[in-house]
Amino acid sequence: MIAHQDSMHILLADDDEDDRTFFSEALQELKMNNDLTLFKDGKDLMDYLENPLSKLPHVLFLDLNMPGKTGLDCLNEIRANSRFKEVSIAIYSTSSAEKDIEDTFIKGANIYIKKPNDF
Repeated sequence: MIAHQDSMHILLADDDEDDRTFFSEALQELKMNNDLTLFKDGKDLMDYLENPLSKLPHVLFLDLNMPGKTGLDCLNEIRANSRFKEVSIAIYSTSSAEKDIEDTFIKGANIYIKKPNDF
């Protein structure tokens, strides 16, 4: 359980700059104590997570459709590493395809959130 005065450490990996901005603004609107770290792609996210000095997040929001290392690639790598077993992973995607949703749960996502069309 997170102590009341501690901030929630949140990561977002999304290749769309507008989506990163909207996400950040939406989080600020919640007025909760959080520490948000943004990544523009899956490679940067995994480089961060694989660094033993990096602070592990409470929650990771992961876009599925990123160029290069996709959200599914990241999900597979994260769930294959026991160091990250306590990390909650929310898939955050424009896709509402049943196959995408099913695949992410099979591979270990905790929740699937369809990106809203507006703020």
